[in-house]
Amino acid sequence: MTNKKNTGTYLVLSLCSLVILLPIIYMLSTSLKSISEILTAPKATLFPEQVTLEGYRNVMNKYPFFTYVKNSVYVVSVSTLVAVAFSTLAGYGFSRFRFAGRGMLLMFILITQMFPSVMLYVPYYKLLATWGLSNSHTGLILVYIANVIPFCTWMMYGFFNSISRELDEAAMIDGCGRLHTFFRIVMPLTLPGLISTTIYAFIQGWNEYMFAMIFTNSDTLRTLPVAIGQMSKSYSVYWNDLMAASTLSSLPLLVLFLFLQKYFISNMTGGAVKG
Repeated sequence: MTNKKNTGTYLVLSLCSLVILLPIIYMLSTSLKSISEILTAPKATLFPEQVTLEGYRNVMNKYPFFTYVKNSVYVVSVSTLVAVAFSTLAGYGFSRFRFAGRGMLLMFILITQMFPSVMLYVPYYKLLATWGLSNSHTGLILVYIANVIPFCTWMMYGFFNSISRELDEAAMIDGCGRLHTFFRIVMPLTLPGLISTTIYAFIQGWNEYMFAMIFTNSDTLRTLPVAIGQMSKSYSVYWNDLMAASTLSSLPLLVLFLFLQKYFISNMTGGAVKG
């Protein structure tokens, strides 16, 4: 009975995996087709009749693809590092200190995640215009930081709550100051949680489209999602170019997730529910 139950479970999981992977397979397949095959085929096919790298060559030669990659790497890396640094300190503070309004502030941070992002477009735009940061990477970085800090703070708060406070007390009895205890004792124990929080913040920034589209107008400042979205013209869409660019933009996340998936899956859930 157990073997039959396990077999059924594996079949269901395999089917779900196939459903999830099918769009990715079709994206990769389309990127390996010529535009003539895509436009003249009587119906969509999963695999190309003749494999070609035409789409990838076009992406490299017809578009400033590496400029878009550089923009995305810069904006997302800086915003992720700053957001995770502030979230880590905030999570530790909420976990270890008791102060007036602590519970209300934690609840307020959580409530900010209940509102749709579309409500923030106009306030963000007015703030960036007032500060002279519209159409700049600096403004976009600030928006990304503000966008991910609340949930990252809750994640780190959960991870710090899972570590016994007695460790802090023992370290301070031995003569360690608060900062020394934080960096030398507590932080190494929360490294898996820190990694999963960093992955979450990076993925959020790397895939973000609307903020980047609204707050950057110059072609030299565009990030990858915006650049890929604008490959679709009014009267023509080069699907092989579009899918090739999408495949290339997915590779960094794929590599990141393959190497760090154990931290992301187990610790993101743990950090979200503990405490």
